[in-house]
Amino acid sequence: WKNWVIRGIFTWLMIGCFGLIIYGGPLALMITVFLVQVKCFAEIINIGYAVYKMDNLPWFRSLSWYFLVASNYFFYGESLVEQFGVLINNVDFLPFLVRYHRLISFSMYIIGFVWFVLSLVKKYYLRQFSLFAWTHVALLCVVTQSYLIIQNMFQGLIWLIMPVMMVIINDIMAYVFGFFMGRTPLIKLSPKKTWEGFIGGGLATVVMSLGLAYFMCQVPYLICPIEYSAELERMTMSCEPSALFRPQEYGLPDTVTTWRRILGMKETVTFYPFFVHCFFMSLFASIIGPFGGFFASGFKRAFKIKDFGDLIPGHGGIMDRFDCQFLMATFVNVYIHSFINIPTPGKLLQQVFMLRPDEQLELFHGLQDSLLARGILQPEA
Repeated sequence: WKNWVIRGIFTWLMIGCFGLIIYGGPLALMITVFLVQVKCFAEIINIGYAVYKMDNLPWFRSLSWYFLVASNYFFYGESLVEQFGVLINNVDFLPFLVRYHRLISFSMYIIGFVWFVLSLVKKYYLRQFSLFAWTHVALLCVVTQSYLIIQNMFQGLIWLIMPVMMVIINDIMAYVFGFFMGRTPLIKLSPKKTWEGFIGGGLATVVMSLGLAYFMCQVPYLICPIEYSAELERMTMSCEPSALFRPQEYGLPDTVTTWRRILGMKETVTFYPFFVHCFFMSLFASIIGPFGGFFASGFKRAFKIKDFGDLIPGHGGIMDRFDCQFLMATFVNVYIHSFINIPTPGKLLQQVFMLRPDEQLELFHGLQDSLLARGILQPEA
């Protein structure tokens, strides 16, 4: 019971802190994602150092952090170029960095690669190459997926908050159902997990996520894409809600319609289209999401450690809390690009402003000719 109380207290503290960060806006969320990423990377790398006992090798710890810096320069640079193209073009030296961003990023990686080769010591070859691979796997698992979290956020805060809350809800409810009703072991990798907790937590996640989505769909601050406004010279989060976040009326099968008519109920149903996407995301969080935790459990058992760290009482390290979040963020990013992401005028303008002035003029005249030919734009008198 003592551990249950401690775990519960710090769970609500973390939820409260998350709420404050959301209130702080996109910049606060980006900084938080970056800090979480750095801490997760440190926890994974420290396990590698402990396992391979490489503290006496020169430069290797520095190399790991150098690769983290190079990776962040690439991924955060990609985000900045995509979202702040107009602003970047107004600063004298930034267009150069944008044009050669990938070349600079690749050059930074090559410097680290050469640095690693020059640091090789004959009697430590196997351990050094093992840690080199360890570092790159950590970068893949942490940096790449934190970049996807930020990409999701720019589609609207709801695409960041809902997946995070789904994982949190599933974790809490699976723990509660397992604690009070758990009898049947679920998986050997995590002996405390039970089928009762897995199923109960999954059903609770779907229901509670739909309830949470109902309230979030009514808040423009959460549903509007985050875009840079050249006119206002700042980031904006105000918009006319898309059809996804407006109640829509839907017909039902004839049999259902007949019964609803007999019962004196409305023949159609009205709900937010986002509920459909929320339902599928909550299914992923309930069924596949926990496997991120099982993977982390197997990883810790392989290296005979209890937790990735001890920063959060009752929970372990930051990575212990984000093992499922990273997997969920990747799924949401894939889901958005597969079913949601539609080009908007704001996004297209960001790309247009990255072109040279003569290219912008060429595009303008081409678009003008096309609009005239289709009768959308009337010729000047």
